[in-house]
Amino acid sequence: MTAANHPSANPGPGEKPGPGGKPGTGPGTNGAAGAEPASATGPAAPPAVPPFPARGRRVLVTGASRGLGRALARVFAANGDRVAVHYGSRRAEAERTLAALDGDGHALLGADLADPGAAAGLADAAREALGGLDVLVNNAAVNTPHPPASTGFTAWAEAWRRHVDVNLLATAHVSHSAARWMIEQGTGGRIVNIGSRGAFRGEPDHPAYGATKAAVHALGQSLAVALAPYGIAVASVAPGFIGTERVAHRLTGPEGAAILAQSPYGRVADPDEIAAAVRWLASPEAEWSSGTVLDLNGASYLRT
Repeated sequence: MTAANHPSANPGPGEKPGPGGKPGTGPGTNGAAGAEPASATGPAAPPAVPPFPARGRRVLVTGASRGLGRALARVFAANGDRVAVHYGSRRAEAERTLAALDGDGHALLGADLADPGAAAGLADAAREALGGLDVLVNNAAVNTPHPPASTGFTAWAEAWRRHVDVNLLATAHVSHSAARWMIEQGTGGRIVNIGSRGAFRGEPDHPAYGATKAAVHALGQSLAVALAPYGIAVASVAPGFIGTERVAHRLTGPEGAAILAQSPYGRVADPDEIAAAVRWLASPEAEWSSGTVLDLNGASYLRT
């Protein structure tokens, strides 16, 4: 775990170290005003949760070095929030994302999300860097081709392991750690998962991607029910094709015209369009949308 551009957070009077020895009031302590101590089965719900703020929030965006992650970091920073920009291996690109954000007080955090401990520790690091954690956007994902008819078993098994580790388990681990902090703060929160249209229509050349994104949608709905008593709303978005740097070659290549034709608009999504929807799902007004999976595919795939 690496971090940059964040203030030190020394424990004050009466505070206890958080998970992993991080300073601050950690899950299982009685530091949040009005909160009950954690029991053996988990922390008790606070008696009341104050209104969730619209601005000035502490936001963690995973996989924010480029593409949609960069657009997500930008939209929250433009909203007056402070953002922890996470990267896995692309530190230089993440630094460019950080440098381009409006406002100040942002942070740069590196973590290999395939490692369960690093995934859980990322939320702890974001909370320390930002002085709290109000919003988590689970954007980091792996998406490499492994068509079943032409992929050998060793490569097939490795593709599935990598997709499950990053797309599903890391989302679960970061969400668990972030939710514990949000509960301890006693001020509610928002978790938004970046799923996929492929969870519904299938991904013949990327089956592990489609399967793990379907699981992410289901995870979000389970968390929505479990965390609602604490004022934490959880939702997912299911984008179609997004025009990012990673797939630019496909749009200009032989399959480009067919990709554009998937939508009756004759185009693909701009990352900013997806980011705007995520920002709304993280807003105070979107609490009643908790548990939803929002399709964002330009009518390229319709379901009922």
